[in-house]
Amino acid sequence: MAGYKQPCRYCDRLIPPESNVCPLCGKVEPLGPLRCPRCRDPVERGWIRCSRCGLGLELLCPHCFESTFFGSYCDRCGRRLVVVCPNRKCGTEQPPLQDVCIRCGQPL
Repeated sequence: MAGYKQPCRYCDRLIPPESNVCPLCGKVEPLGPLRCPRCRDPVERGWIRCSRCGLGLELLCPHCFESTFFGSYCDRCGRRLVVVCPNRKCGTEQPPLQDVCIRCGQPL
C-alpha cells in the first residue's frame, strides 16, 4: 500500500516513504531520524554521545580530516562518510568509527 510522500532531509522535496536513496538528489538515508550506528537508537545533530549506548557521535571526516557530526555526509566538505576496507576480498563500505573492518577485521 502506498503511503504519503515524505520530505527528503537533504533537498526537502517529497519522495516515496520507503526510499533508501532520494530519487531527486541522490543522497542516501533521506528519511526518518538519524540513528546511532551502533545501537540504531535515534540521535540528534549536535549530540556528542548516543543517549542509549554512549557511542561518540563526533568523528574526523576521512576526506577533509575535519571534525563532523556522525551522519551520512560530512558537515564541512559534503562528501559521504564511509571508508572502504582495503582487503580486496572484502571491500566493505562502513562508517569511519573504528580502526578495523566490521566484516573481516583487517586494519582500515
